Order: sequence, then structure tokens, then C-alpha cells
Amino acid sequence: MTNLLLASTENIDNQNNQHTPLNDPEIAGVVAHINEEHLDELLGFLSAFTSLSTTELDLVDAQITDIYAEGIAIQTCLKSSEIQPAGAHNTSLHNQTFFIAFAAPIFQLDDLQAQYILLKQRADKKLGKKTIKLTKQVFEVQNSYRISKNMLRLELSMLSLSDTPLNNAAQLSNAKGAKNSTSVPTNEAGYAYLFDLEHNAMTNALMTDSTDGNKAGDYKTNGSDKENVRPARLHCYYTLRKAWQADDEIRAWVDVFLHGDTPGGNWATALQAGETVVTKREFPEKVEHLRDGQAVLIVDETSMPTAARLLELWNNPTPPLVICVTQDAGDQSYLDTVKMRSCIDNIGNDNSNTDSDTNNDCDTESRKDDRFTVLPIVTNQPNSGAELATLIDRELGDYLTDNPLQIDKVWGALEANTAKALRPLLKDRLELSRTDVVVKVYWRHD
Repeated sequence: MTNLLLASTENIDNQNNQHTPLNDPEIAGVVAHINEEHLDELLGFLSAFTSLSTTELDLVDAQITDIYAEGIAIQTCLKSSEIQPAGAHNTSLHNQTFFIAFAAPIFQLDDLQAQYILLKQRADKKLGKKTIKLTKQVFEVQNSYRISKNMLRLELSMLSLSDTPLNNAAQLSNAKGAKNSTSVPTNEAGYAYLFDLEHNAMTNALMTDSTDGNKAGDYKTNGSDKENVRPARLHCYYTLRKAWQADDEIRAWVDVFLHGDTPGGNWATALQAGETVVTKREFPEKVEHLRDGQAVLIVDETSMPTAARLLELWNNPTPPLVICVTQDAGDQSYLDTVKMRSCIDNIGNDNSNTDSDTNNDCDTESRKDDRFTVLPIVTNQPNSGAELATLIDRELGDYLTDNPLQIDKVWGALEANTAKALRPLLKDRLELSRTDVVVKVYWRHD
């Protein structure tokens, strides 16, 4: 297996007859997406499955050049000279192409996601990193309420074994008796769950059948009526805002931004206490690079929950600058009650296992150096597109003119077109490498 995964150092152009092309017009778009959004994963593949050293990988960027039935071709290129270490000259790394094999060939583009996830899982395991999980989780809804004008908080719970550490996998039961293997993270920011919206649509449909006096097996309906009980989009990612142990159960918050008539928003607002919600996939966020240096966080309503937890768990002596972009001024208050970890530590509280709203406020003197700075931007329109990227860049530039800071790291999560347009603007303004400017896509404006 190792030999299959090791990349060849020969030019792949001379071996094309060994690989089967996928003749699908959508491949170019998939390749562009991976290259724009998943550089860290491509570098991880090279680190795990080739003989390139850590020193060599620090000198290069990477991009997929093609996707074949048997695997992917990844090409390295040297980083620009201004962000390379002094004296680094290794032209042999420029335009070198490596072939990374799938565990099993794919026969159509629809099969790519499964093999790519498997490849990522193997690479992360080899590198000792947290990775995506294809795990079913079952939570029970306890309550829901608005925490800002357009943000709905879902309070969820899951029964746990009292003698089992939260971060170890255990067989747990929810209140309905369903078994599921879980490891709910209490000390991670941006941990995302893929919620199965169809689970609740079908449950509600069955409940309606029951109240109509019809047995589920006898209920008659045509195909169009069946489709009407299902949301147009069956799954949706939402961030775990926070989780903690409470007596014999795990409690969790999931904050959902409500913006118009959307499947996810409609699903969240319709949930009632006592219902179960099901997740099918889990994904950790990439924030390790924020552990040192002056950071700037750039968020909109979809990524504010990640920023809030990140600030509560802040593991960096320098407080960050937070650029908070909202459509409505009424949602800027979302971060008002968030307290940084260093502030919490000063008074001896650990907010990873308690409701942060119940923690005592830090006194003014102790918060002076611990409080993060928020730069608010209110747009009065949906937060998407290249124009928003230009606005964010301009506002950051104006702030740095008045408050000279040397920004070392960036983390952000925005709409797809905004993120794509913002990355090069930030790289140019801040003179940082791609690995230090992490701007993720959290949603797409369709």
C-alpha cells in the first residue's frame, strides 16, 4: 500500500498512458475549487505520501493539475522570493509533479468525494492531525431562542457515560434510545457538523400521518406530495458553537444564522424541544497557525460562532483584531458577551465546561490587555461578492493606518466569491504567504 501512495519524482507527463482521464466537463471547476480552498490538504498529501522533507515543503505551494480515475496529479511551485527563507534556492522543486493514488479507482466524478475524503483521512492519520469523520451523531433539542437579531441558538444534549472522558469515543444513548458512537469536542473552535435536514422532514411527515389516523404503511400519496415533505437541500453544515459536560449528559450550542427563506433556517426555526437532530459528518477547523503573532479574524454571520469559540479558547499572548461583517447592525452584538480565555484564566474560571454567560466579568484593569478589538462593518445587504472583499480590505487598511500593527496571521470564513477575491488582496497588503492567510468558504451565494 505504501508504494501505491508514494509519489513518483518523474515528470507525470511521460506517464499519462498509465492513468485514465475522466472526461467530465466539471473537472476543471473541481480542480479550481480544490486549488483555491484546500492548499493545506494538498501540502498534507505531499508531506504524507512523498519523500519531500518539511524544509522543502516550506518552500513550495501546490496545485492539482489533473484528476484521473486512479488518483490526482499535484504540482509544486516555489513560493515567491519575498516570502522564502533567506538563502533558500531549490529550483528542482519548481514545477515538479507528483501522482497520489486513490485507494480504489473512481469511474465518474461523483465518486471523487469519497476517495478524496479517504485520502485526507489517511494523510491526517499519518501526520498525527485531526481529520474529517464520517460518523452519525444523534442530539436531542432542549431549547431554541434568538441571541441576536438574526441568530438562533439551538440548545442540544446527548446522554453520556459519566465515567467516560468526553474526548474518547464511547457508545452513548440519546433520550430516544438510539445508539451512536461519539466524541463531542469541548475544546475546539469551528468544529462543523453536517446536519441531516431530511431526518426531521421525514419525522414530521410520519407524525402528521399518525395524527391523521393513518398507519404509515397504509398512507397513500403521490410522488410530488412525497417530495413536498423534504427540503430542497437535504444537508447543511453548522458549527458547534460550544459543548460541555453537565451531570450525565453533554450539552451543546449550535447557532444558526436566519437569512430569508432557506432550507437550513426553516429547519432550525421549526425544531421543537424533544425532537432529535442527526449529523452525518464532522470536520475540524484549521486554526493552528493562530497560536503566535498578531492575528486578524475576518467573519460574517456564518462564521461568528467559530470566532466566538476561538476567542474563548484563545491560545496566543497577543489579542486579535476581529473584523465582523454583518448585514444588520442588530447582529453586531453577537460577540459582546464573549470573553477571551486569558481574561477567564485571570479570574480562575474555565469557560470550556460552563455557560459563558454565567462567568463573572473581568475587572476593567485585567481586561485592558486581554480584550480583543472588533472592527464592525455593517453592509445592509447580503454579504457576498468581490465588492465586499474590496470593502474589507479598505477598512483594514484604514484601521492599520491609524493603529499601526504588523499582522502576522489571518483567519477568516466568508461567502465563496468574497473569500476568493479577498485572499490576494490580503496577501498583497500584508505580504504574507498563502499558509498564513487562511480565508475559508463557509457558504455560497446562489
